[in-house]
Amino acid sequence: MKKTIYIFNDGVLKRKDNTIAFETEEDRKVLPIEDISDIFIFGEVELNKKFLDYMSQKEIILHFFNYYGYYTGSYYPREHLNSGYMTLKQAEHYLEEGKRQLIASKIVEGSAQNMINVVKYYSSREKEVSDIEESIQQLRQGISHCQNTSELMGVEGNIREAYYKAFDRIIENEDFRFEQRTKRPPKNHLNALISFGNSMLYVLVLGEIYKTHLDPRIGYLHTTNFRRFTLNLDIAEIFKPIIVDRIIFTLLGKNMLKKSDFDDDLEGVLLKEQGRKRFVEEFDKRMKTTIKHRLLGREVSYRRLIRMELYKLEKHLMGEEAYTPYVSRW
Repeated sequence: MKKTIYIFNDGVLKRKDNTIAFETEEDRKVLPIEDISDIFIFGEVELNKKFLDYMSQKEIILHFFNYYGYYTGSYYPREHLNSGYMTLKQAEHYLEEGKRQLIASKIVEGSAQNMINVVKYYSSREKEVSDIEESIQQLRQGISHCQNTSELMGVEGNIREAYYKAFDRIIENEDFRFEQRTKRPPKNHLNALISFGNSMLYVLVLGEIYKTHLDPRIGYLHTTNFRRFTLNLDIAEIFKPIIVDRIIFTLLGKNMLKKSDFDDDLEGVLLKEQGRKRFVEEFDKRMKTTIKHRLLGREVSYRRLIRMELYKLEKHLMGEEAYTPYVSRW
């Protein structure tokens, strides 16, 4: 399987014959072009049109993050799998409220069940979170009663609020208290981790959408408007608990991240470069981790699971098979 390249150093990306090279003041590294799926760029990197033309030719997406680790945008080559038929089907399922509601409710159901499974996992490891599991179970019953996506977003918000109460009991570290969910910028260390992890997942899902016939601008749970992309936000909701949150619990549980890995001199709290590198290493490892798929009967990676989720949505839109979200089993 092709891999993601993460660049944290400052330097120059350039085409070198039939491959690419990354050059810094001290070093030059050749990157085998056929092995690359996408490139996440955190450092100050120079590149030119010749390089971008080559990226388009090889269908490689570049994702850019600023000095503070915030996602700023992507170089998205011309959509090579564009399908007018699929775009029409996506629009139809968005514009018809009933069809949109069905997909959106499935996304929330999948997300809620994966939250429950995360809580169950830690409950079985003697964390006092069984009451939180019960709260989520009760709240999720409201999904089927929602009349529109606004109500659905309200129920989803309540479920997530209940779920976040488990974080302090699972982590048990005074330096990483949840308090409340804050964004742009995060107000404490744990929120900074959640925001950074979610951003990484949004960008990775965007890259996977590019490899399907779907248009990332048409989502169902998140309102399609003048924002860039919404479908990646939808699909990420299903996988956040079992990818991002589990990574956070692993990093903090094993003391792989400490308070010193954060910068709180600004208006909020942000991960320093070393902390981002550590998170990205764990993120990359998790995306390559394989699990046995109960329907396929073979091992698939988490990254592949995301692509399969998109294929399931395509089948639903074409009327071939009703969409059911991925739910983890430990």
